[in-house]
Amino acid sequence: MPPRTCDIVIVGTGPAGLGAAFRLTERTPAPAIIMVDRERVSSGGLLNDCKQNYTFPIGFATDSWTKEEAERLLPRVENCLKPEIKEKRHLSIYRRRAERLGVTLLDVRQAHVGTDRSRDLIRRLVTELEARGVAFLLSREVTDVFDGPDGVGIVIDGTETVRARKVIVAPGRKGFDFLQEIMERLSVPYIDNIVDVGVRIETTLSNYPIVNDYYDPKFLFPGGVRTFCTNSGHARVVLEKYQKFSLVNGHALSTAQASNDLVNFALLKTIGLKDPVRSGHQMAVYLARLANEIGGGRPLMQRVGDFRMGKRSTLETFNDDLYAFPPSCPVTAGDLGLAVPAKIMRTIWAALKKLDTIVPGVLHPSTIMYYPEIKMYANKPAFLDGHFRVSGNVYMAGDGAGTSRGITGAWASGIRAAEGIMEAIR
Repeated sequence: MPPRTCDIVIVGTGPAGLGAAFRLTERTPAPAIIMVDRERVSSGGLLNDCKQNYTFPIGFATDSWTKEEAERLLPRVENCLKPEIKEKRHLSIYRRRAERLGVTLLDVRQAHVGTDRSRDLIRRLVTELEARGVAFLLSREVTDVFDGPDGVGIVIDGTETVRARKVIVAPGRKGFDFLQEIMERLSVPYIDNIVDVGVRIETTLSNYPIVNDYYDPKFLFPGGVRTFCTNSGHARVVLEKYQKFSLVNGHALSTAQASNDLVNFALLKTIGLKDPVRSGHQMAVYLARLANEIGGGRPLMQRVGDFRMGKRSTLETFNDDLYAFPPSCPVTAGDLGLAVPAKIMRTIWAALKKLDTIVPGVLHPSTIMYYPEIKMYANKPAFLDGHFRVSGNVYMAGDGAGTSRGITGAWASGIRAAEGIMEAIR
């Protein structure tokens, strides 16, 4: 059977891959594009609760982007995703409180779709691309990417070859291992020395009322700590399952759904490793597996009241008698002090105390800290140009390749890769 052929293969159907496909199909005639994904539907942040930030630098890797370049492409992202921008109120009050503590509160244009509506958005985007001639191969796993004298393309499921003129690899954060393997096979140098490690906070709406005024407040604290991915309305903490461990994350349904009066958000500390420990990925896996080992195969959770007193939480801690709400993700009750490195925990706890001064109530004794929440998206290749090309005919984009840190940044990075391809094959 002869190999399948096309003009461009895109590995991954998350925001970066979709952004590239939309930009490429603006040409007339449009190139023949095949998009491949091991998942059954488009993956990445779009499939979760689909928060979108339309203000630089949120969602962008600042070592790869200027403000001018991001602002050139954000309108294109907005044109495709058609967001409903959230209103903000009383921002000046929170900012004054924050500034007194050396904390920055960013003013970000935001939109939120909701986990219950994200598949509708994905279906619309896929349908539009199919109408432009894009072919989707879902539930198919790319096992190799090649670029050499014998041609360019991919191998699917270890057996089927697809040849193309150009390849964009955009597997997202969960494709971290795959991306690293491909870079090593293609002899692409890369840097893997940054990782975000933190906790996910869950509390009641009355303890974190800022979300009534600012959906996903972006606080930057001293020590490299920031808030990330705030969820409210009908919000819940969820598990992200990897091969040998689970992490925690947060979701929220759309405003059409009834509120459960809960709020969750991440507090993440960015860690830059230096010689001799250079792999952020290896460190992240070690920390995640340690926490899951302590938790009997699951992440840990601890009430703030117990943490303050230096004692572990138990199942009895998580009852309706003493505290206002049960955990939305009942993992293993325990002691975060046994799993979180002390230096990281001290910095996160200091940030939490400042946050409790800005938004009084977040450190109520009933508030829950879940661990681990880890973001592995700094597996950055040595790019050959401003279009994220890594070899003669292969481009890498999105969170997994360290070009972005969220939906809009990933979509924009896909556009940049597409524009490089358009220049090359014009």
